[in-house]
Amino acid sequence: MVLVGYFSAKQKDFETLMASAAIDLATRGARVVVQIVQRRGVSDGGVQKMGLAYSSRTLLSYGKVREVAQACDQANAEAVIFVSSLTERQQRTLTEMLGRPAVSLSDILAAD
Repeated sequence: MVLVGYFSAKQKDFETLMASAAIDLATRGARVVVQIVQRRGVSDGGVQKMGLAYSSRTLLSYGKVREVAQACDQANAEAVIFVSSLTERQQRTLTEMLGRPAVSLSDILAAD
């Protein structure tokens, strides 16, 4: 599985959240092979773009979606788990773009 986190610059403990998510998945029998993080508003350019809406279709930037897709292909990952909650539209769009199921961690945890 590929684990993806989307965090604002204000979220200082994002590494801890990613590690916790990986542990939660491991206790459910999943093997996280790649972790990818997109932080918004960290760079000078990113800070200037904070007033702009993020992609409501994909949650991530287009470049980050390409990076996730490449990581999935290289790792032969079966699914992509997002630490952030996804809308149904985001889930459908990302599943189509990535060529494998894209689901929220909260959906997996709620299924138990």
